[in-house]
Amino acid sequence: MTFHRTALLSLFLASAALPALAQTRAETLRHVTGASINTLDPNMPGSTREAFGLSLLTYDRLVSFGRKQLDGNWVFDLDTIRGELAERFDVSPDGLKITFHLRKDAKFHDGTPVTAEDVKWSMDRAVTARSLAAGQLLTGSITKADQFRIVDTHTVELTLPQPDKLALPNLATVYPVIFNSRLAKSKATAEDPWAQEWLKANTAGSGAYIIESFKAGETTILRRNEDWKRGPGNSQAHFKRIITQTIPEASTRANLVERGDADIVIDLQAVDAADLERKGKLKVISTPQYNAITFVSFNNQMPPFDKVGVRRAIAAALPYEDMFKAALFERGKRLYGATWADGKAPTGDTFPIVQPLKTNLAEAKRLLTEAGFPDGFSTTFSFNVGQAGTAEPMAALLKESLEKIGIKVDIQKLPDAQMSTLINEKKVPFFTEGIVAWLPSMDYFYRNFYIGPIRWNYSSLNDPKLTELAQAARFEGDKAKYAAYGLQLNTMHYELMPQIPLWQPSQDAVMAPSIEGYTYQFHRQIDFRDLSRK
Repeated sequence: MTFHRTALLSLFLASAALPALAQTRAETLRHVTGASINTLDPNMPGSTREAFGLSLLTYDRLVSFGRKQLDGNWVFDLDTIRGELAERFDVSPDGLKITFHLRKDAKFHDGTPVTAEDVKWSMDRAVTARSLAAGQLLTGSITKADQFRIVDTHTVELTLPQPDKLALPNLATVYPVIFNSRLAKSKATAEDPWAQEWLKANTAGSGAYIIESFKAGETTILRRNEDWKRGPGNSQAHFKRIITQTIPEASTRANLVERGDADIVIDLQAVDAADLERKGKLKVISTPQYNAITFVSFNNQMPPFDKVGVRRAIAAALPYEDMFKAALFERGKRLYGATWADGKAPTGDTFPIVQPLKTNLAEAKRLLTEAGFPDGFSTTFSFNVGQAGTAEPMAALLKESLEKIGIKVDIQKLPDAQMSTLINEKKVPFFTEGIVAWLPSMDYFYRNFYIGPIRWNYSSLNDPKLTELAQAARFEGDKAKYAAYGLQLNTMHYELMPQIPLWQPSQDAVMAPSIEGYTYQFHRQIDFRDLSRK
């Protein structure tokens, strides 16, 4: 179905015509997206990122991330944690206990006060119910219900088995939302003790916005919670209403925001964002996704990619700059082209870092010959259909360049579900994908994407030394020692070449010139609580 540019405007006018809901144009924010919100419970397996974004508005958490400037743009700050439902929190000297002191004025949408009992029930649900929350929280050593203890009506204590620098940041992610436990329990059943079925289509939150209308995959209309005052300076959210509509065609979304029928969009094609930026009529904030990486990956357990020499030969043959221009129109941060002294990584504090990757076909041919493939070989290179806009031009250039060193490539554009299955089953040999770390610390990247037989270890890397270093770094409290671990890990990543990091794509937020406060968030969605209209 094709949506005309007037579709969103018609929706806005129709809904705003209701007397009880009428708002001025300035007080309403209109957002278009190519994706859809499929559930109101962010913990449900299969939840979309858009569902995560909605939950940030309808639910509160104990804490949230601060923000910082990075390359001139606002981004979330992993190292600054501020209270949300907790007006303050205390960490014990040994780092094993975190005590949260709840705001006494916080209320759920039905007027019920938020208490420690609600926090306890919600955290028990997060680590006990079948959900996405448990897998995330364990990365911060939060794994059991008995780690949370009610001290009094407005105080909750979390006990950790060891000091963990990611415990607090984990509580700021989308999963550990605080539910109105009395309401949720009233909807629970013996078969569904955590009210998961009811919470898919209903909310029990205390967040900045209340759902006025929700049509899964189509439209969501929110109205401001007038009792919520947890913005900067204990303020309300700026906008009284937010309308989000799914518009599948990227060109239509671009037209809507260009003509003023929408206020903001963050998922345009790079070519459309570049075109709108060139015209100069809209505000375009282009932020490299500093917690994300696009890469070319090998299955390190599958011949011939089990040979480091083959992987390094391909890394020397890729036409990096041509791919970057064709796929992203240079909208992002390059992760190639660095110069390292003595082949050692220049830093260990962060990952990813720019690697000394450059196109050198003679070197590629030499490495391939040394690896035992002087005449090359044949292989497939896969990507999912959803990535076609960027992956297709990149794959064509990769194929052309590898042919020059004798590697014949058959490009496979696969349906998303098939690609996901092949990755899960470790059956795809050579492909492109992306990873995103909600908590982009150096050790988190390595522990979650380069260790063990899990889905997110796309390369199936199994190196005992790298595993040992990554696990040691996790609980290292000394900054110098932590950086030393990272220095070894970053150097090993380049030497082993389990994947070839290409770039950090930009998230292009295109908006009306009057919109202020946009911040790139960890879940790559808009936090509408940040926004205002000048």
